[in-house]
Amino acid sequence: MLLLVVGVVLLGVFAVRFGRDRRRLGHGVFLLLGLGFVGAWVVGRIIEGDRTVVLAPLVVLLSPLLVLALAGLSIANGAQLVRREGWRLPNLLPLGLGIALLTPYVVLVLALLTENIWLVVLLASLTMTISYVGFLFAAFLLYSLCYGLLPYRPGMDAIVVHGAGLVDGEVTPLLAARLDRAIEVYRDEAGAGRAPLLIASGGRGDDEEVSEASAMGDYLIDRGVPEDRVVLEDRSGTTEENLLFTKRLLGERGPTTRMVLVTSNFHMLRTAILARRLDLDAEVTGAKTAFYYLPSAFLREFAALLVAYKWSNAIVAVALVSLPPLALLATRG
Repeated sequence: MLLLVVGVVLLGVFAVRFGRDRRRLGHGVFLLLGLGFVGAWVVGRIIEGDRTVVLAPLVVLLSPLLVLALAGLSIANGAQLVRREGWRLPNLLPLGLGIALLTPYVVLVLALLTENIWLVVLLASLTMTISYVGFLFAAFLLYSLCYGLLPYRPGMDAIVVHGAGLVDGEVTPLLAARLDRAIEVYRDEAGAGRAPLLIASGGRGDDEEVSEASAMGDYLIDRGVPEDRVVLEDRSGTTEENLLFTKRLLGERGPTTRMVLVTSNFHMLRTAILARRLDLDAEVTGAKTAFYYLPSAFLREFAALLVAYKWSNAIVAVALVSLPPLALLATRG
């Protein structure tokens, strides 16, 4: 019963925080913990008696197999990305994750072969750190998926489309999906009697002849968006700059307006968190992305959030890495 009570309390905290502002990364932690405690209680109700004696060894055996399966899938996805899109750093993230997941097992084998206690300690430190990062990633992924399912709330004064790069001055499929989603939102708003601005946001790269905003604006106008409703923000190079310059641009046009930010589905949560940190009255909606691209994309988003909260994560990681060596020294002392 205690598990159920703790789980319900955690889910209640999640519900209250979500009701106040749904653009917070911490929601995923409360949601995952709450579901975990409730799930443990449900399993405890289903499995009774001596079955728990059988369940425990099964969990011990299956957990490493699941981690190894995830490592294999990550490496396979990384190889697919490299084959499709080349040797770029973002495409190597799944490969890096797979190797990181395999590292503790390599250390374990070495520790067993050499009977070196410090290798066992290193294994414990690696496992605790990876477990912490893995928990954060699970919470991020769970809430990202939940956030992506939230319905769009109409009544916006501006629709902001974030750039995603050009190829030979042309809109890429990834960017076209965002623009098509923005056109859908615009038509829904226009059908309800509103006429929001549609802001194309993206600067010009060193290897580009025109700005992303210019190419995006042409795309929108060619597909029926009135030219007087299209506004170009052509100075930004990052998501944060997109938001800052858009905020300034709208401020020059009058009172702060409600806006919807249009990006790819994997980028929704981080965009929402940035909007909240910049005090924007903004919702986020996402365009669909090719399935094979999603694992790498979500990893990039998670890595960016780890960097954004680097100091708090670093403190926790250092504490976890230090615990096993300190425990060994304490027992030997």
